Amino acid sequence: MKLLFDENLSRKLVTRLAELYPQSAHVATVNLLASSDLEVWEFAKTGNFIIISADSDFYELAATIGPPPEVVWLRRWTHPTADCRKFIAPRSH
Repeated sequence: MKLLFDENLSRKLVTRLAELYPQSAHVATVNLLASSDLEVWEFAKTGNFIIISADSDFYELAATIGPPPEVVWLRRWTHPTADCRKFIAPRSH
């Protein structure tokens, strides 16, 4: 499983979760920082990524277009990066 972190989440999550989710990326590291949501969506779809975002844009695309890709919407997320890592990582880690 590969995760693609949206620009509203820390780039540090890629390295902090690399052992659990190898080949994950952040939109900034794949040159999508200034891209439209639809371009990010297509990149995730083509690359078999799950989009992780703290805003509703990708949730709305998922509701309109349907998967793939799958989307995890961290709704009302205002927590530090460490909390996001704990939330996404399986409980056994």
